Amino acid sequence: MPAVTPPPEPVVAPAIAHPPGRHVEVRGTRLWIEEEGRGELLLLLAGGPANSHLTFHPYFSALADECRVVYVDYRGRGRSAPVADPQEVTFAGDVADIAALIDALGAGPVNLYGFSYGGMVAQAIALDQPALVRRLVLANTVHSPEMWQKNHENINRELELQYPEVWEQVLALRAEGVRSTDPRVQKLYAVHAKLVRFYNPDNAAKLLTEPGSRNAELYPVFAGDDVEFFIGGEVARLPDFRPRLRELAMPTLILAGRYDRALYPKYQYQFAHAAPQAEFTWMERSGTFAHIEEPEAVMALLRRFLRG
Repeated sequence: MPAVTPPPEPVVAPAIAHPPGRHVEVRGTRLWIEEEGRGELLLLLAGGPANSHLTFHPYFSALADECRVVYVDYRGRGRSAPVADPQEVTFAGDVADIAALIDALGAGPVNLYGFSYGGMVAQAIALDQPALVRRLVLANTVHSPEMWQKNHENINRELELQYPEVWEQVLALRAEGVRSTDPRVQKLYAVHAKLVRFYNPDNAAKLLTEPGSRNAELYPVFAGDDVEFFIGGEVARLPDFRPRLRELAMPTLILAGRYDRALYPKYQYQFAHAAPQAEFTWMERSGTFAHIEEPEAVMALLRRFLRG
């Protein structure tokens, strides 16, 4: 096998300035929240499903002049209280935690912004507890386990075509029985962020990270230990929201990245058909992270939408 250049190491950012934060007691745990600004509450639900709220910094501070922007870490992630066993963390539990948090903040109904996995939590709350949601934004999210599986298949297709030398190493490890969440495989997959999640690959360097911002132990339990090929765990048991999206009665804005090859446009566009009453907008110079690649455009859309 020819020698290959190893994938680049993740960019580690310097210390990050967080808004003021505190723990909120909900359902037998303590969720970490950070708050800035005044006005109607805008609750930001992060992706992952093992990540913290860090992906939203510093972009959503732009809305603090007219919104009470609240960032939250899910149970067992980020700065929220740890869990003794990753099996304790479930999708239904995340939904119940966020619903309880909205009650605890005493600000319902709230404006809910669900990004990636957070969009699935937001869909569940908006459909089953609509009184908690004033307006709903679904940003580069997923509507079903089918979509989650197809996303990974597309990521692998892109890796095979664009990084054949890396893909060769991935297949060699799989031939040895190594699962895709093994650190050796994940190191190879590090090339995928620039390739499939960004319109401009250089913007991958803008993804912030800090110690504790990702629960690596939780991820293979929640998503399956071979998730890059076959979804498992809680991800495989997620609802398919498509048959119910017409029920969304609150104002709804759906954002999709034209150049997102992870949550790719063919499946993103199914939201437009499943929820024709919603406003569907393509972000034409974005991949997965429109708020990073087109922050001015995203914030302008949100200001207009949140003002009603």
